[in-house]
Amino acid sequence: MPTYEYQCQKCGHGFSEFQRIVDPPIKDCPKCKRKDCVEQIISGGSGLIFKGSGFYETDYKRKSSGPSSSKSSDTKKD
Repeated sequence: MPTYEYQCQKCGHGFSEFQRIVDPPIKDCPKCKRKDCVEQIISGGSGLIFKGSGFYETDYKRKSSGPSSSKSSDTKKD
């Protein structure tokens, strides 16, 4: 779901709202409580965000042909 940017034309209050695409745009200002004074602002967006662990390791890491590095790092040298 996208995040939409809004700004009140009366009080200048700017805010973001996380909405479904099919939801109607917000018309009423949550700060000054006036009706039909909010307009949607076109923003640059937030870009692509990767969350979680293991993205690099599971998707793009090259397979090594030799023994795995975790086995060699477990042994101790005297």
